[in-house]
Amino acid sequence: MYKNFARIYDTLMQEVPYEKWLLRIDEWIKIYGLSHPGATGTKQHADEKNLVVELGCGTGTLTEKLAGLGYDMIGIDQSQDMLNAAIEKKDISGSEILYLCQAMQEMDLYSTVGTFVCVCDSLNYLVTEEDVLKTFKLVKNYLYPGGIFIFDFNTGYKYENLLGYSTIAENYDDCAFIWENYYDADECLNESELFLFIQGSDGLFARHQETHYQKGYELGQIRRLLAEAGLAFVSAIDDESENAPDEKSERIFVVARNEE
Repeated sequence: MYKNFARIYDTLMQEVPYEKWLLRIDEWIKIYGLSHPGATGTKQHADEKNLVVELGCGTGTLTEKLAGLGYDMIGIDQSQDMLNAAIEKKDISGSEILYLCQAMQEMDLYSTVGTFVCVCDSLNYLVTEEDVLKTFKLVKNYLYPGGIFIFDFNTGYKYENLLGYSTIAENYDDCAFIWENYYDADECLNESELFLFIQGSDGLFARHQETHYQKGYELGQIRRLLAEAGLAFVSAIDDESENAPDEKSERIFVVARNEE
């Protein structure tokens, strides 16, 4: 996954509302968390408290934006190809982001951190409750006491009613894609077949194919798994309306805290 797709990911994700999510995350850290952008680390453990880790950071778009607000950033992704694109952005911006190639359910950090962030339905790529629970337990393990975990997830409603039986196609100057979706309602599992057409340096287009799987989750499931991992649920909103989630919510944002 995300090998050839990484080469055109940013082109195809131009409509992702990163700025809206950036403002939301920054606001929630200030309201609920303990990270402080631009902190010097002069107080005991301040350097750890002010670290922010983005899980499933991809090509580093949001990671760079958070770094631009003054947060000390670590980006984690299991795709080296996606991280290569993120490192190119880092070289241009001159940021001091640390990127680690790790699966989030197997992450290994050198210290505790003040905040974890995981957005753009990265959590849905964990297609078993076991892997979600592993991830939540690792977040709990590395989260500084009082630190928060901000994440989103796509719901089963979104996959079953909006995405799961659709075909999406888009064409750009140097690339194009066809995205075919198939939804298994019994397993709440969405299979995406991606057909990519990417222009090379010779001007010719090469065809590539990738298969992605995502699982739809419900807020009740997520709250149960957070509790099993020892994380306290703080708040949740519907991404679009910013009201309390309901049965037709498509993407839900959650804040959880390590209260120990």
